[in-house]
Amino acid sequence: MNRTTQLPDRRTAHDRNGAATAAPSPARRAPRRRPTSQQWAAWGFLAPVTLYLILFYAYPLYRNVDLSLRNYTVRSFVQGDAPFTGLENYLTVFDDPTFAPALLHTVVFTVVSLVFQYAIGLALAVFFTQHFRLSATLRALFLVPWLLPLIVSASTWSWMLNSDSGVVNAALHAVGIGPVNWLTSPSWSLTSVILANVWIGVPFNLVVLYSGLQSIPASLYEAAALDGANAWQRFWRITFPLLRPVSAITLLLGLVYTLKVFDIIWIMTKGGPADSSTTFATWSYQLGFGNLLPAFGPGAAVGNLLVVAALVFGLVYLRVQRKQYAS
Repeated sequence: MNRTTQLPDRRTAHDRNGAATAAPSPARRAPRRRPTSQQWAAWGFLAPVTLYLILFYAYPLYRNVDLSLRNYTVRSFVQGDAPFTGLENYLTVFDDPTFAPALLHTVVFTVVSLVFQYAIGLALAVFFTQHFRLSATLRALFLVPWLLPLIVSASTWSWMLNSDSGVVNAALHAVGIGPVNWLTSPSWSLTSVILANVWIGVPFNLVVLYSGLQSIPASLYEAAALDGANAWQRFWRITFPLLRPVSAITLLLGLVYTLKVFDIIWIMTKGGPADSSTTFATWSYQLGFGNLLPAFGPGAAVGNLLVVAALVFGLVYLRVQRKQYAS
């Protein structure tokens, strides 16, 4: 008896009824597609943006985080041998007696500036939608504070609010009101820098909100007027709800900008007197560069707190927008 068994032909297979069927062919790898010219062009346009973000955003942020986690001195900052201290710099910042006033001033400065910038900008945007004569010229003039360098604007406000020779105190004296120490009084210094910041930020709100108003159909106002709605009802029922997406991004951008305002406060009051107008932005600079023995680590820690605050509000905005689009 032949012990050898006949091996089945690998080229054929049999089903249950004995019928021959073709064996499945082995899977073939799909050939790799070479990038097309359009893909190369897309990468070419994306590369400069990516390089810019890495050099001017990612790397400085990494360096700032590294500064806040190490005990840097002037020598170690140059040589790069600073010891790792973990969260010690953050604990130092939280225990500092300046932390609570600086936090309060940052919140007050940001919230009050945003409220008045948005309210005045919205009122002016609604006013300029009337399309009267010289409206375009007036809109262009309102952009001047936004276009001026901040050092010029802050210096101008310092001169206007000067206790001895300022035009504001001169105007108050003309109506029988005594002089106010706008920049040298702890009671008025924060108010002074808020006034200057509101004046600088109103044009931005005006431009963005005015562009948002142009996208609202005029037929809605005509239909509301036919139904007997007055001007306030048309604003509250039509303008304000339809302007909500534009308002949200305007407030978010204004929040991020106001959190990091430094030059206006530093030129006008330098955070004083007696830290009465010190915010996180000015405090971070004072810690890092305002002393003979700079505290680079705590200064970077304060700066990172501002970054975290802006990031949190940005994530909240994205979440709210996602829920609105989902609904």
